[in-house]
Amino acid sequence: MALTLDDVSRLSPAASRERFRAGLAVPTAGWSAGYAQANLLMIDREAAFDFLLFAQRNPKPLPILGVLEPGQVSSDLLADGDIRTDIPRYRVYRRGELVDEPTDVLETWNERMVSFLIGCSFTFEAPLLQAGIPIAHIEQGRNVPMYRTSIPTQRAGRFEGPVVVSMRPIPASRVADAVRITSRYPAVHGAPVHVGDPAAIGIADLASPDFGDPVDIPDGTIPVFWACGVTPQAAVMQVRPELAITHAPGHMLVTDLRDSEFQVP
Repeated sequence: MALTLDDVSRLSPAASRERFRAGLAVPTAGWSAGYAQANLLMIDREAAFDFLLFAQRNPKPLPILGVLEPGQVSSDLLADGDIRTDIPRYRVYRRGELVDEPTDVLETWNERMVSFLIGCSFTFEAPLLQAGIPIAHIEQGRNVPMYRTSIPTQRAGRFEGPVVVSMRPIPASRVADAVRITSRYPAVHGAPVHVGDPAAIGIADLASPDFGDPVDIPDGTIPVFWACGVTPQAAVMQVRPELAITHAPGHMLVTDLRDSEFQVP
């Protein structure tokens, strides 16, 4: 029997990861409500310092939640888990080109790789929903739409590229509430980077996202844009390292960290 959104929202993180480890490949918005989700970038240790500095200089799109050292496959973020199998779908980039989207990376990963776990805006969707603010991609059963922007990151070492954003259409009367709620979660991107006209940040067409799925934008809503942890993938495409492994956009690591751990007063 297929799991409903209510079913998956009640699963523990370990139970969610178990299903993904078994091969279930679906976007994770709404899964294990109350627990933080994370983006992934795996790169060779030789490039790891450059990326750590890149994240430090660009904390809005790249808030680091944890780092797995070379050869390490688990941590307190995924107790008894395996970073190579516990995300529903991965992306494998070779010299900046996407070459595969497997459900595990056991054959691609190597012991030289450092794994960066980066905050995800799915984490603050539960508080938005609790406040009665609708989330279009969840209601429509789609992946969140994500877009490259004209906003540049600050370069560090070999890493540079555009900021990627996720978009949620928010009822005009609730935009201020959405800004206030999400600003209390700076470790998972925090407040929006832009509200309103997408062209002002270099987005030509909301119906054609660079990652994820387009969503129907209800009347009376305003597009609101948050910095997104897919930003490393845009950097990988631009700087073209020999090998990089990421999550597939919208297919996150469900961690054992509670959302409340990232909430500030």
